[in-house]
Amino acid sequence: MSTKKICIIDDDKILIFLTKKLINSQDSSIEISEYGDGHEAMEFFKANMLKESDFPDVIFLDISMPVMDGWEFLDEYSKIAPEIRKNIQLFMFSSSISAHDMERAKANPNVNDYLTKPLTKDKLIEILGKIQNTEAS
Repeated sequence: MSTKKICIIDDDKILIFLTKKLINSQDSSIEISEYGDGHEAMEFFKANMLKESDFPDVIFLDISMPVMDGWEFLDEYSKIAPEIRKNIQLFMFSSSISAHDMERAKANPNVNDYLTKPLTKDKLIEILGKIQNTEAS
């Protein structure tokens, strides 16, 4: 069984700290990577297209960030997604409760769900269960 990987793309350092703490409280073996904006994360994806084992199982993507926001990241991600063979669960992760943002996120085929911050323990357990089941099948 390979190590699970979670990627957090967010510019809020406190939120990243709390999310990492929550993830580690559920499973300390999970590898967590973090990027302060979508551009940093996209550079990682493009540089590692031949090493998909380095890709995360789950991405938590903030909407509002400097340099490249979540929507811009999604636009770029949708260009490379067809080439990625790994099943990555991508969650828009925002403090916004805007119905427009929720609908826009759920309309994107690369987005699994829209989550409001902060991540709850119950939602994390549900997500971790899904990635365990994906590996088992």
